[in-house]
Amino acid sequence: MIAIAIDDEPVALQVIEHHISKVPFIELKSTFTDAFMAIDYLQKQQVDLIFLDIKMPDISGIEFLRSLSIMPMVIFTTAYSEHAVLSFELDAIDYLLKPFSLARFLKACSKAHELYLLKAKKPDYSKNYLFVKDGYEHVKVEFAHILYIEASGNYTQIHLSDKCISSRITLTELLELLPKSEFVRCHRAFIVARSKMTKFDKTQILVADRVIPIGATYNDLKLV
Repeated sequence: MIAIAIDDEPVALQVIEHHISKVPFIELKSTFTDAFMAIDYLQKQQVDLIFLDIKMPDISGIEFLRSLSIMPMVIFTTAYSEHAVLSFELDAIDYLLKPFSLARFLKACSKAHELYLLKAKKPDYSKNYLFVKDGYEHVKVEFAHILYIEASGNYTQIHLSDKCISSRITLTELLELLPKSEFVRCHRAFIVARSKMTKFDKTQILVADRVIPIGATYNDLKLV
């Protein structure tokens, strides 16, 4: 994977450079203390992963991410915890609180690598089903039977018309396997099947008897 790092503190970038030198599947192409120089770089170069600080002068990491037309995977690196929820609504791979250990850094990188490999597989959307791991078994899930999908702690709950399946697959990973025309993420913790929506407004969606919230960062979604 090709990565860059953005942080206004040179020492923080040195830590990331040191940690990445221990990660064989990530190549750090460049580092930036100026976020606007990073934007210019991203307009010319393809990048798979960004290590991104949040509290920076002139533009925050959140604002930086929202400004991108093509969204690479992002791991936030910050000394502040108050933006954690918002970062995951923006589909961040992970949120590292400074000072983070090498072990914690490796865990975040591994999550990014798993998603990178998943995307590289190019799921076959011509199929009308997928298999997910439920405990020790791989269970067939037909798209037509999915009502909505919910992140719940360390598990993802796939709510079907007749049952619920629990899996360790993440919401972000699962979204990559689902047909984009049939499913939409409306919240950091929810994906809904478009055909199962019975009512919606700017703040919520009704699926069967369940009210699904629409996250603040998903207000511009086209649901139909």
